[in-house]
Amino acid sequence: MEQQRLYPVGIQTFEKIRTGNYLYVDKTEYVYRMARGASKYLFLNRPRRFGKSLLTSTLHSYFEGRKDLFRGLAIDRLETEWAEYPVLHFDMSLGKHMGWEQLERYLSFQLAGYEEQYGLEVPMPDPNIRLTNLIRGVYGQTGHQVVVLIDEYDAPLLDVVHEEKDLPVLRNVMRNFYSPLKACDPYLRFVFLTGITKFSQLSIFSELNNIQNISMDERYAAVCGITEEEMRMQMGEDIEGLARCLGTASGTVMAKLKSYYDGYHFTSPSPDIYNPYSLMNAFESGKLKSYWFGSGTPTYLIEMLRKFGTLPSEIDHIMALSEEFDAPTERMQSITPLLYQSGYVTIKDYDADMELYTLGIPNREVRVGLMRSLLPLYVMPDTQRTTTMVAFLSRDILQGNMDAALHRLQEFLGTVPYADHTDYEGHYQQMLYVIFSLLGMYADIEVRTPRGRVDLVVRTPDILYLMELKLDRSAEEAMGQIDLKNYPERFALCGLPVVKVGINFDREKRTLGDWKIEPASPLQQGQGL
Repeated sequence: MEQQRLYPVGIQTFEKIRTGNYLYVDKTEYVYRMARGASKYLFLNRPRRFGKSLLTSTLHSYFEGRKDLFRGLAIDRLETEWAEYPVLHFDMSLGKHMGWEQLERYLSFQLAGYEEQYGLEVPMPDPNIRLTNLIRGVYGQTGHQVVVLIDEYDAPLLDVVHEEKDLPVLRNVMRNFYSPLKACDPYLRFVFLTGITKFSQLSIFSELNNIQNISMDERYAAVCGITEEEMRMQMGEDIEGLARCLGTASGTVMAKLKSYYDGYHFTSPSPDIYNPYSLMNAFESGKLKSYWFGSGTPTYLIEMLRKFGTLPSEIDHIMALSEEFDAPTERMQSITPLLYQSGYVTIKDYDADMELYTLGIPNREVRVGLMRSLLPLYVMPDTQRTTTMVAFLSRDILQGNMDAALHRLQEFLGTVPYADHTDYEGHYQQMLYVIFSLLGMYADIEVRTPRGRVDLVVRTPDILYLMELKLDRSAEEAMGQIDLKNYPERFALCGLPVVKVGINFDREKRTLGDWKIEPASPLQQGQGL
């Protein structure tokens, strides 16, 4: 009887995946390339739950010479030596939410296991001196250069990245711990560090200025995450199984997986990268849900969005040079580096002449999750009432009944308690943008046309809505602006019926005052010309 396929949800140990019957997407060609490259000091940053820990564990098994675990994989055809090296593997993921004293104890705990394993005396309590002693002692005992793997090197710093008081203190602790890595160069075969964010070499790695950052290296674009080619070549039976669970065809499943979990690019050019955590959870459960976004509350991200005054609509259209987003987070002058390195935006396009990147939200999972987190800032903190309203709103709009949706929104907003800074048109524009994005629909604000800008454009599978918003004026005036500037002409070739919506918000009542809905005439859409 054929053994059932297992999915490594939450499993980050290469040995366990290979000795069990777990699905493993072969990344060992990258492991060989990293181990045989020109630099023996490598750094990679990727978003959380993107396979960094599994990659680190794979390197661990490779440098220990565990040839049996790699049988049948790409590296089995490439490697001929299978040399064995002592490996020091440090996992910093548990070093979160700690003060500096507790963090130093945690580092001591990490060192103590290896010191006991090799029977080494502890010369002093300082973690950096102990790490130096450990590397030299292991080299002396084994006669082989040492491999040092540091997974999630920045975990102790992530929660305080926006704090001026605690960040420098914890940063000094980590800098001192990492400082021996360059001094011990003669005793080291390979050093690999992973993390979510990029901290400056000066502040974290001290004199370790020879570390190679492969995060935007085209050769390693797909080292973490899963490409569509890998899915089709290695996961055909998994796609068929999910299709059976969802009661649909495999082609339809692929389209849905692409919409929900695809769209990441960490350099340019790059293949489309799927989120591996969400993908494995979808195969395991047989359902399409927001697994990655639901696995961590982006509290610090919301705080930083507030700090930098970033509007929701600004998140999806960011133009930046690489040094502006692939930049040390402790020196960032905008929210862009944190959004990119945390995985909430990704590379969408690149202008080689201007060396300018376009960044945007990668997929539906991130868009809906992010907008759900931002919704209380624009509507109300009662998320249960708000999400219930949004669910009914979605049904109304998908049924083509915008009038019913606006009636529902008017009634709901009339019950929302008063909040400061809501008495301007831009607030309501952002609120509608968040709501329609949360519904999983395409939404954009200030869309250019030959004669002006449309306040809000919303596209459903069947209809394109052009919305003009006014505050304490009238829906008639809003509709008049749409007609005067002939906004529908810009969208004549979109392939969908165009519907004009004029909305007036009542400042005193803090809700919709009136609205007007009309289909665009054939002449306005350019069909009668």
